[in-house]
Amino acid sequence: MKRIIILSLLFLCAVVPQRMSAQKPDPNFYIFLCFGQSNMEGNARPEAVDLESPGPRFLLMPAVDFPATDRFAARKKGEWCEAFAPLCRPNTGLTPADWFGRTLVASLPENIKIGVIHVAVGGIDIKGFLPDSIQNYVEKKAPGWMKGMLAAYDNNPYQRLVELARKAQKDGVIKGILMHQGETNTGDPKWAGMVNRVYENLCSDLNLKPEEVNLYAGNIVQADGKGVCIGCKKQIDELPQTVHTSQIISSDGCTNGPDRLHFDAAGYRELGCRYGEAVARHLGFEPKRPANLPVAYKKIEVPADAVTAETAIPGNAFPKVDKERRAYFYLRAPQARNVVVDICSKKYNMEPDGKGGFMAVTDPLPVGFHYYFMSIDGVNFVDPASETFFGCHREAGGIEIPEGPEGDYYRPRKGIPHGCVRSIWYFAEHSSVNSQGEWRHALVYTPAEYENGKKRYPVLYLQHGMGEGETSWMIQGKMQHIMDNAIADGEALPMIVVMESGDIKAPFRGGNNEAGRSDYGASFYPVLLNDLIPYIDANYRTKTDRDNRAMAGLSWGGHQTFDVVLQHLDKFAWMGTFSGAIFGLDVKTAYNGVFADADAFNKKIHYFYMNWGDGDFIKNQAIVDSLRALGIKVDSSVSQGTAHEFLTWRRGLREFIPHLFRK
Repeated sequence: MKRIIILSLLFLCAVVPQRMSAQKPDPNFYIFLCFGQSNMEGNARPEAVDLESPGPRFLLMPAVDFPATDRFAARKKGEWCEAFAPLCRPNTGLTPADWFGRTLVASLPENIKIGVIHVAVGGIDIKGFLPDSIQNYVEKKAPGWMKGMLAAYDNNPYQRLVELARKAQKDGVIKGILMHQGETNTGDPKWAGMVNRVYENLCSDLNLKPEEVNLYAGNIVQADGKGVCIGCKKQIDELPQTVHTSQIISSDGCTNGPDRLHFDAAGYRELGCRYGEAVARHLGFEPKRPANLPVAYKKIEVPADAVTAETAIPGNAFPKVDKERRAYFYLRAPQARNVVVDICSKKYNMEPDGKGGFMAVTDPLPVGFHYYFMSIDGVNFVDPASETFFGCHREAGGIEIPEGPEGDYYRPRKGIPHGCVRSIWYFAEHSSVNSQGEWRHALVYTPAEYENGKKRYPVLYLQHGMGEGETSWMIQGKMQHIMDNAIADGEALPMIVVMESGDIKAPFRGGNNEAGRSDYGASFYPVLLNDLIPYIDANYRTKTDRDNRAMAGLSWGGHQTFDVVLQHLDKFAWMGTFSGAIFGLDVKTAYNGVFADADAFNKKIHYFYMNWGDGDFIKNQAIVDSLRALGIKVDSSVSQGTAHEFLTWRRGLREFIPHLFRK
């Protein structure tokens, strides 16, 4: 028995020191207490870079429980966990403590860990951290909206801070106290004295030596001298006169939110880094900023002459266009990293504004309509501030760079009659998609006078280009305004215009693309000839002979025009193309030699027109020249200063329609 007791004592002597050693505070675990009001609590929405954990060297001992979310597991009060926003309470925002800790991790040796304990209440008076004042403050002074915040700390934020600090002292060493408070006490001559009492109480309750544990006090939002609490700046700057171991963290240049009371995300990051740099210097280390700290944003000035684009969704300020034809784009995307706007074959990196937004300005753009896309981290999407336009095989953003008075021909005009554009559905028996037939959509323009009488009208079948839709001529091309203005001015005869998708919304997926031989869009031809034209003639007052039927199209719609008209001269007598995508055309043999007998062709086609832009990647000059060499009458024009775009095609339509249906 005596032998057993001796062995037991020897065992205890061996084990107890190990347990005590395990509980000994780690001298390389530096702990910081953070307290204050709303700017310490955190008022800016964290962005993507703030939501990434910097790793196990930056830890948080939560002062409240954090329930689990789809982003992180539950965090329990009083238990160390990796620190990332939010630090204060589950529904708070970015705080200076976030980038304070990250800065110390970047600045201090890798064997040193950083821990923070974070207790803050928006709007709280400094009395809310004085043990002898807190009960009276909670019961009589605290506004109603603050009650829930105080309750999260059992109505004693100071005691919660001390309670957790004592627990943390078993793990590490308290190296400093961070404070951001004062806005509520702006102009209070007793504020500095009360801060000193809070600091002394903390030192006393936690057995801290003031000469080893500085108080770091951040200054308030300045907003270029227009901060709501700018009067508090002086009293904070003078705090070291009362608290001799305090250091003021400058907020000069730290950006703010629109309320001029709270910092924005960039402002919190900058202020937090400054806290960290001050502590690093005090500890004897060279400060370094975190590698993933967003760079200072490039501010893009929007000139006063810039106006909101007509293509913006009403209620949005952007996109804007200035007198130099530069476009300004803005996107709010707080969690984005890399935002790009892609317009006119050039990509522009959008610059962060430090407030969760991104902005870009383009080079001067050609006048006219342009599709554009935005992308976040490589994913394309439509600018939510833009009206959508079907183009590029999908819905796209679009912007109109306005012309001067020379563009009035495609703008709606007061004082003239206006036609209508009807949306129709018709059944196509000859669909190649469904052997049972299919319902299809088309738009039909009727001139203003159509509603008042029994007159019959000629018809123009007008096709869009590859990757666009039946709405493209109406929305992007402004066809109805061109028609209304030309008819009102006597430049064009009243006519009906029909627009259909033409089965070319989806991308071209390979195969022959030569005129008369391609499959892409050819499925539309039997539908047009056997379903759409009969439907229009049956439901509208049309002239149904070939002499009163025309077809024209832009880009691949021009290709379709060649395929349909040149193989069905019994149905059409007028044709036109705008940047027509016509490839592999041997004018001597194409379409069963339709051009071989120029006299016969010229008698059947009353007007033949082709246009393109001088910067177009599709130019039809060679086709025009070869046709003329055979004696074919073909009119043509080149749009100056435009490329493969709707301004080229608007100009082409305007030049084409005055020649139609005139015998």
